Amino acid sequence: MRLVYLSPVPWESFSQRPHKFVEWFHNRTGGSVLWVDPYPTRLPAWRDFQRARLLASINKRSSIPLWLTVLKPGGLPIEPIPASAHINGLLWREHLREINRYAKGKKTLLAIGKPSVLALELFKLLRHCPSLYDAMDDFPAFYTGLSRFALVRTEREIARRANIILVSSSELKSRWMHVHHDVRLVHNGLDFLATRSADSVKAPSKHKIFGYVGTIAPWFDWDWICALAEARPNDEIRLIGPIFEKSVRKLPANVNLLPACARAAALNAMSQFDVGLIPFHKNALTASVDPIKYYEYRALGLPIISTAFGEMSLRTDEPGVFVSQSANDVATLAESAIEFNSDAGETHAFAVKNTWEARFDAAKLLP
Repeated sequence: MRLVYLSPVPWESFSQRPHKFVEWFHNRTGGSVLWVDPYPTRLPAWRDFQRARLLASINKRSSIPLWLTVLKPGGLPIEPIPASAHINGLLWREHLREINRYAKGKKTLLAIGKPSVLALELFKLLRHCPSLYDAMDDFPAFYTGLSRFALVRTEREIARRANIILVSSSELKSRWMHVHHDVRLVHNGLDFLATRSADSVKAPSKHKIFGYVGTIAPWFDWDWICALAEARPNDEIRLIGPIFEKSVRKLPANVNLLPACARAAALNAMSQFDVGLIPFHKNALTASVDPIKYYEYRALGLPIISTAFGEMSLRTDEPGVFVSQSANDVATLAESAIEFNSDAGETHAFAVKNTWEARFDAAKLLP
């Protein structure tokens, strides 16, 4: 069996759900994968160029496995415009021929990781292949104006044509169940070996470290971070990652900003925390989010303080997880998190249960 995977992220980016899906597919079937890199699906904005520059500085993958081929179809950032399919279609012509040759006469699964006009073209090209759409985010929520309107329409058409819809959160499942008869909840997961390989020796420190590793963008709650820093003036609030949205207020002196790093280094950095943080705004953008860092923090045995957004709002009863309803409860939750003692056996069992392999196996996608 073969896989054509239309990815929402480039192959060269750090390992995420798309990378884990294709690795799982190959390990379970022995089949090859044709990975199709993304192209711009909205009208350009200045933030896009800023993001591209920042992400280019982060360490990326340097090799492609023998069982995987990467296509880079490219395309002009004009997708919301009605004529875009014809214009970009001229750029995609040879790539579509290559995809057709790859799948012709072979049992092939078509997996769409992001809605786009190219995805609709692949449905027409591979009309006889089984297909799935992995709604791993509320993609239109990241867009505005005409771009958002166009993507909503494109996503609905993809969902209508796919045989199966995978969703990464309860909110997305609730939404798509009204559209499709076969919607399967596949939460995000963790890389078991990577978390086991993280540095388990914590450096001695006179203060506690409340840490976050990840992208700092419009969904990041700077006011909540400031409230935590003010509630714990003798401790460090350590934030690691690319910053696309700066705080509009002056940060307390105990907030330490560090640059983005590669995945292995990020896990090592997490292992130095006393408490893991997930400080996101509660809004339409985060309502459908199941943060991967939740699984990584817990697999490292860290207590977690999270704001009450998306899937995290449903985890108030999980051991070591403290869900903040507002900045007013930050001081109390911080103290509770510091006092929490994780159990090594429970931590290991959690890591095993929540691997990417366990997630995709449970979805029963393969014959």
